[in-house]
Amino acid sequence: MDPPGTVPVFLSLVGRKPPSARARAARQSVLVSLLVISLFAVAGQAILTYLGIGIPALQGAGGLLLLLIALDLLTGRGGSEPEAMEDVNVALVPLGTPLLAGPGAIAATIVFVRQAEGRIGAYVALALAIVTVHLVLWACMRYSGVLIKVIRESGITLLAKIAGLLLAAIAVQLVADSVRGFISGA
Repeated sequence: MDPPGTVPVFLSLVGRKPPSARARAARQSVLVSLLVISLFAVAGQAILTYLGIGIPALQGAGGLLLLLIALDLLTGRGGSEPEAMEDVNVALVPLGTPLLAGPGAIAATIVFVRQAEGRIGAYVALALAIVTVHLVLWACMRYSGVLIKVIRESGITLLAKIAGLLLAAIAVQLVADSVRGFISGA
């Protein structure tokens, strides 16, 4: 999870909407992310075990999904059809998940819960960290309107391209970590 790094993607998806819609999108996406991360903190290992999925598979799938979103941002297809995006709540998908509560955050949460090994203090620290990150995510997205006044329309387009490039790099890293996980686990 990268609060400042989320701002370019957030602005590329909702930067052209009115401030009230941006505030609602920030709130909704953070709540969705908090719900998903909390769910995986509590029952993530059980969910993955039940489905027969390992952390490397989760990372690989998430990396491929992020790559698709990154390509949309880079090619401009994701933000060039505002009429089509009106009916879709981008705060839920792709902002809430997989961008905020993505495979990397989910896998990290599951690993940290595993490392807590029944220590109450470690669980409390992890819960506080999850809540704090989500508050910072919300603040960065909620007050990104200040950035819009400075960078204007062409800046939003530029940020979308930069965000697409960074997301593509994150996606490739997730896939590489996935391959490394499969190789070391085999």
